[in-house]
Amino acid sequence: MSTETESIVTAEAGSRSMRRGMRELRRAEGGGTPPVSAGRRAHGRRETIAGYGFLVPWLIGFLGLTVGPMIYSLYLAFTKYNLFTEPEWVGFDNFVRMFTDDPNYLQSVQITLVYVLVGTPIKLAAALGIALLLNYRNKGSGFFRSSFYAPSLIGASVSVAIVWRAMFSTGGPVDGSLNLFGIQLGGWVGNVALVLPMMILLAVWQFGAPMVIFLAGLKQVPAELYEAAEVDGAGPVRKFWSVTIPMLSPVIFFNLLLETINAFQVFASAFIISNGSGGPAGMTNFYTVYLYKRGFADLQMGYASAMAWVLVVVVAIIAFILFKTQKSWVHYAGENR
Repeated sequence: MSTETESIVTAEAGSRSMRRGMRELRRAEGGGTPPVSAGRRAHGRRETIAGYGFLVPWLIGFLGLTVGPMIYSLYLAFTKYNLFTEPEWVGFDNFVRMFTDDPNYLQSVQITLVYVLVGTPIKLAAALGIALLLNYRNKGSGFFRSSFYAPSLIGASVSVAIVWRAMFSTGGPVDGSLNLFGIQLGGWVGNVALVLPMMILLAVWQFGAPMVIFLAGLKQVPAELYEAAEVDGAGPVRKFWSVTIPMLSPVIFFNLLLETINAFQVFASAFIISNGSGGPAGMTNFYTVYLYKRGFADLQMGYASAMAWVLVVVVAIIAFILFKTQKSWVHYAGENR
């Protein structure tokens, strides 16, 4: 090793020793990271206590009004209980009875599944179609957005269900309008074949909420993608399937999940339109309507609790499947697949 190299190595070693000595000296003199003052620590503790204090009312409500009743209903699902006597433990009898000895329960399951599988896609398609039209319209767009969104705010109300029943009853506006074209269908409310399509139409009419979400998603699609597709010779249909749908897939997934869960919980409109009777031949006897009748009309609260927990499990399984399958069709911007 040359003399010049030895000098460089020696100088670097001396520099490291000097820096190490300075760090040790600062630590010895208390010159490292300044200690947190007692006042700052006390202020942090007060903020933490205040945060938990504001959280306590929500925790009390969550535990007392949600978790507690859910746990108790799970217990009741394995009992025979009529609200007036002590629950009697019956094990899995309620669940066995559902699928083997209650044809009305199986009918309610079938009706609800048809409502979900048919109504939800049509509702989302209508929401997306209107959102696409509003996305390319600037003049008066605020008025049209409000007009289309309004039914979602009032759609679940009792008054709308009453009006809907009057519209589709015998001699109502819908019946009268169809008669002008020579279509004699009569009232939809009392027609076994038409009452369920009428309920699906009511659900589709309330497409405003998913429409607003679709519209927000469309505003986030980069215009450069449409320009690039147009340069490549893509037409409107090709741009829709190759640009709009992939970029909108996270929003589609969100709306699909939300609307599917909401469809399983339909109650108020079906109950009001059928006057709580389940409609002709039980065709508006949706799952939640039948659950209500079993629990509060027939006083079979244990059986109704078992039904409620079956619904919870089914909805949870569907949500799990959607989350698992979304990896194959939902595209997130900036994500490599």
